[in-house]
Amino acid sequence: MKITAHKNRTINLSPPSIIALGFLALILVGSILLILPVSHHGDVTWFQAVFTATSAVTITGLSVVNVGEAYTVFGKIVIMILLQCGGLGFMTFAILAAMSLAPKMGLRQQVMAQESIGQTSLKKISTTIKGVFLYSLFFEAIGTVILTIAWLQDYNFAQAFFYASFYSISAFNNGGFSLFPNSLMSFADQYLITFTISMLYIIGGIGFLVLMDVRQHKRWRKLSTNSKLILSTIAALNLSAFILIWILEASNPQTLALMSVGDQAVNAWFHATVPRSSGFNSLPMDQLTNASTLVTMFLMFIGGGSLSTAGGIKVGTFIIVVISVISFLRREDEIRLFKHSIPEKTTFKALAVVCITALLIATGFMSLLILEPDQDFLDLLFETVSAACTVGLSRGVTSELQPASLLILMLLMFAGRLGPLTLAYFIATPKKSRLKHPPSEIQVG
Repeated sequence: MKITAHKNRTINLSPPSIIALGFLALILVGSILLILPVSHHGDVTWFQAVFTATSAVTITGLSVVNVGEAYTVFGKIVIMILLQCGGLGFMTFAILAAMSLAPKMGLRQQVMAQESIGQTSLKKISTTIKGVFLYSLFFEAIGTVILTIAWLQDYNFAQAFFYASFYSISAFNNGGFSLFPNSLMSFADQYLITFTISMLYIIGGIGFLVLMDVRQHKRWRKLSTNSKLILSTIAALNLSAFILIWILEASNPQTLALMSVGDQAVNAWFHATVPRSSGFNSLPMDQLTNASTLVTMFLMFIGGGSLSTAGGIKVGTFIIVVISVISFLRREDEIRLFKHSIPEKTTFKALAVVCITALLIATGFMSLLILEPDQDFLDLLFETVSAACTVGLSRGVTSELQPASLLILMLLMFAGRLGPLTLAYFIATPKKSRLKHPPSEIQVG
């Protein structure tokens, strides 16, 4: 895309550059709004406002202040807007606005849209973006109605509606921001609230293309290979994580042991599904067993579906790598999935996402270890994975970190929201070479 600087000079910006600048602009505007006196109660610094804005725009949920107490109603509304903009994506809003001004999009704009939303067909961009917008409003509206009814037992209508709106937007966009100091731990035994919020972040994390495919075809056999893969993998991950977390925490008196069987099931389900990018918690994260903490980090690393509000490497990336390894061990000529072959380029792309994300986490973790020698090893690793995968879960050390460490977390959140591949393209734009080189055998393994 070209932006005119002077009459005879233009600035060439790639789609990843546009996305990055868009998110930076949102963070800047959000930071300015959050530092205004009308936004807080006088105990929020510039750095804390920038951190909150970054966390909201990248739909992470990490916070160095108590959002419910530190910010006014206006400040909370600003956070809601930042969560919505970050969840749907700056490019989605930009392209939607461009579509409303012009009946047809130019080729350059279509390519920019294609890269920003991960769509392979230029003809489907308009339908996809409209679907993203409408689906978001639809599910958030349903969540707001249900949560308003649930919270009317404890608050008046205005308070219940405001809480419901905030949590619906935060949950569907996998933001993880909470207005209560202990997240959702106070509602661990209120099934309607926990179940509604869990369904919001699960649906938001499936991916809009999959939701549109399900709505259009309605039958499993008619769904695309991508939709079948995402839905079956998410179901398998949620079910296995639910059983595993329940088993690991059932004897832990700090989490599930003292609960009734019904409460155990609900909270085990909530914690099994929440690490996929949401950031809420109904159990004390720092009291989980080490095994459960490891499982949680693994789930955070995987994340949700592509073109969704979730973070991580994405479910499709994870399963493609797993299937590729299995196919190699079986010495199969091609990688097959639901009676379809997977292109070699897709496998390379999946491996690149995994490697770049792992490198991002390793670099951030090493930096935190150097800057925070007195902090617990596991706490810092958990914080790093949570930030890089834009999840927002924490073992309670975020507010204890020094500014330099918080800056590292902000960079991780920003890079994680942009997406590993987008970041890679942004740093080093791939170039095609006409020169072909002879093959060489390299010893591997």
